Amino acid sequence: ADPKWSDDELIDFMLAHPILINRPIVETPKGARLCRPSEAVLPLLDNPVREFVKEDGEKLQERKSV
Repeated sequence: ADPKWSDDELIDFMLAHPILINRPIVETPKGARLCRPSEAVLPLLDNPVREFVKEDGEKLQERKSV
């Protein structure tokens, strides 16, 4: 494989132009992830919220497993 850009170059592009990733990269002791959709951050949090409103107005609630 001969990628057009190295990993370091890609990271430099993302740092210079954050719109390329469109969501934050979150890192906690539970792991790291690109949080898109925004609720992808919940498993990384020690005390996630039970409900919240996304940036598009959609309301989300904690799902309880049965």
